[in-house]
Amino acid sequence: MNPDSHLSKWDQRHREAETQGSPAQVLLRNQHLLPSSGKALDLACGRGASALLLARSGLETHAWDFSGVALERLEEQAREEGVRVIAQTRDVVAHPPEADSFDLILVSFFLERRIVPQLIQALRAGGRIFYQTFVQDVYLDRGPTSPDWRLERNELLHLFRELQIHYYREDGVVSAAASEVSDLAMLVASRGEG
Repeated sequence: MNPDSHLSKWDQRHREAETQGSPAQVLLRNQHLLPSSGKALDLACGRGASALLLARSGLETHAWDFSGVALERLEEQAREEGVRVIAQTRDVVAHPPEADSFDLILVSFFLERRIVPQLIQALRAGGRIFYQTFVQDVYLDRGPTSPDWRLERNELLHLFRELQIHYYREDGVVSAAASEVSDLAMLVASRGEG
């Protein structure tokens, strides 16, 4: 896909969206695992509902996305709420976070396997990654249609195997009824202290 048309598609989607969206389920279900202080990154943040939650939690919150439209909406909402979010237009694949730069990284509905090593290295000692995205096993008529942008069974565990896992959920096809997390894999894990 042409990068310009891909960006135009997302700009239009963010411009037409009626709401800020909802914070990532992996955050909502694991707020007890948020650090009490530190520097957080919402990577590929979209309109930033999760970034706002992190900022309200008292973290120094950075939000990166390639859509300037999404970031404008985030900045407007942050001003209205009186919280500080440092938004940056950034191609996170070409320019992933630097080593040892964040205490928390959130990735939600974004899958680029090539930058996983950089995400792990970007965590400071004891830093945590909160990750959620779609799996291939269940298709609830949402998310990407290409299996390349969906996780295989237990792939998220494999990608972050060098970290200490605190939380993992992947219902897949065993789910008896569809829910907001049926077609997601969710993980919270931390980098060792030393």
